[in-house]
Amino acid sequence: MKPGSSYSLMGRHISLALVALLVTTVLLWMWEKNPLATTLRSAQLQYQIPSSELLAKVPNDSSKTTKPTKVIEEQYSHPIISDGTKIEKEIMRAAPMESMFAYSPEMYDVEGVTSSSATEVCNYAKGRWVADSRRPLYSGFGCKQWLSPMWSCRLTQRPDFSFEGYRWLPQNCDMPEFERFAFLRKMQDKTIAFIGDSLGRQQFQSLMCMASGGEGSPEVENVDWEYGLVKPRGAIRPDGWAYRFPKTNTTILYYWSASLTDLQPLNITDPATNVAMHLDRPPAFMRRFLHWFDVLVLNTGHHWNRGKLNANRWVMYVNGKPNQDKNLADIPNAKNFTIFSIVRWLDSQLPLQPRLQVFFRTISPRHFFNGDWNNGGTCDNTTPLSGGSEVVQDGSSDLVVEAALNGTKVKILDITAISELRDEAHMSRYTDRGTLNVSDCLHWCLPGIPDAWNELLIAQM
Repeated sequence: MKPGSSYSLMGRHISLALVALLVTTVLLWMWEKNPLATTLRSAQLQYQIPSSELLAKVPNDSSKTTKPTKVIEEQYSHPIISDGTKIEKEIMRAAPMESMFAYSPEMYDVEGVTSSSATEVCNYAKGRWVADSRRPLYSGFGCKQWLSPMWSCRLTQRPDFSFEGYRWLPQNCDMPEFERFAFLRKMQDKTIAFIGDSLGRQQFQSLMCMASGGEGSPEVENVDWEYGLVKPRGAIRPDGWAYRFPKTNTTILYYWSASLTDLQPLNITDPATNVAMHLDRPPAFMRRFLHWFDVLVLNTGHHWNRGKLNANRWVMYVNGKPNQDKNLADIPNAKNFTIFSIVRWLDSQLPLQPRLQVFFRTISPRHFFNGDWNNGGTCDNTTPLSGGSEVVQDGSSDLVVEAALNGTKVKILDITAISELRDEAHMSRYTDRGTLNVSDCLHWCLPGIPDAWNELLIAQM
């Protein structure tokens, strides 16, 4: 055979191979676009695909995104005290349509999935919400021992619970599935403390339900007395709760400190006395018991407004005296000052307690639409992820906490942007008393979003 003939034959083979590859590619593309392909997927995959109600709310043009959600935060020229100006920061963009439908193991086959990469940095606050038929982690009916009825949406007249069926999948992070016995072994002979406002109490109750499996656990010991957590005279509830799991000696506690300041009545004999709010002094409870803790989770934010300060009769103090600084008297500035102060104090204590891990949880977003809590604001959406499923930003949406932690050993528990996507998971108009005219678009249904906060916390311990 002539050399030219062999080259010609080889060329035909290559051409045929290229044609076969092209035909196969076209057929696979047509299969993906064929609606029949969807019907042949497993039930688990079907659980992932958005409903027609969701599709109606998502733009058809995949090159565009929904209107960005924005969070207002304080910008400051001084590292502690703000100049009072405001900035808007875009915290996320909605996932394009292709990413909601294109098959990938990370999106659909969620059993045991992690999102690890040896070459990329793990960011627990960057990732996406994915449907998971194994959620929720506990029963909203069964966790009556730890869960406040007002937050147990299963006990209300709420008709839908689709918000329970999702979990957070961080980008480039190995995040094991939560397993309560493994968690209790990990926390053997350790104490985890939550100190903060009612959103901190929700996270505490969530972890108690997760650790107990959401069922009654009579063996769990109430150890309030060890921490002096008694109900003050005339108070609606105690200052906190503390429980111990005897098999592992794991203690989980919560202490109410909405402002993270040291609060001291100016006249202890007068029930109507003003209360000194020491902006530069950590709560006395924290100072007293810090050496008992192995993990400490802090939060503050929603009580920093004039209405709350007046209602609680809190008067700002600095250096043991009433504050005279007009700039610091501005409430956003006072909040910033307090956050920086407590973070720096804790950072100074960490070398003395090498086993202690401190996390500062970023602010939990509110979702009042068409008004606020007292003038008709609502959060009636029931379609999960109608505003997008993904967080793509690298930095935190809580600029103040992020800046305060910079250069310290206090860790950030960044939940703001991931929670911003879940406006359908609030209490809304439902409470333990049924349907009301006032919507709670601040607190979350449990089981719900605070469970994801705890999964992120445990992964970062």
